[in-house]
Amino acid sequence: MFTLAQETEEDWWEVEALYDLCFAPGREALSSYRLRDGVARVAGMSLVARDAQNILAGAIRYWPVRIGASEALLLGPVAVHPTHQGEGLGGLLIEESLAKGSGQGWERVMLVGDAPYYKRFGFEKLADVIMPPPTNPDRVLGRELVPGAWDGISGTVQSFADAAPSP
Repeated sequence: MFTLAQETEEDWWEVEALYDLCFAPGREALSSYRLRDGVARVAGMSLVARDAQNILAGAIRYWPVRIGASEALLLGPVAVHPTHQGEGLGGLLIEESLAKGSGQGWERVMLVGDAPYYKRFGFEKLADVIMPPPTNPDRVLGRELVPGAWDGISGTVQSFADAAPSP
């Protein structure tokens, strides 16, 4: 049994420690982190999951990005503490947070990740969307929150901090 809640500033250090535990050293050097620099997380979608003892078991964050004049959510990171992996918590975090995003009017979400894992959640390769290097193009995945939301979307992903506002 897990309790999901919106991530707060008080959760920040604990979530960062979970990401350090779950990901390789140097994770902050990845191109997806450059897209997050100077940009606030998407309100209401970044969640934490706590177990029955109120210990952090998982976390997920979202960031706004632009692809040309279009906006998208950038999912990540999502992490589950090793003691809770295989319990479906990652999927719960993904589905619950995306339901919140859809309710906020977001139309599309993308991530950089393992296609076989994320396919079960409806993510597919985005052939026309380019992440800044050195990202493997086969790991650039997207999911529509609204039917047809990725139709005609192409170009390089940009940070909200660097991109011109939508018209």
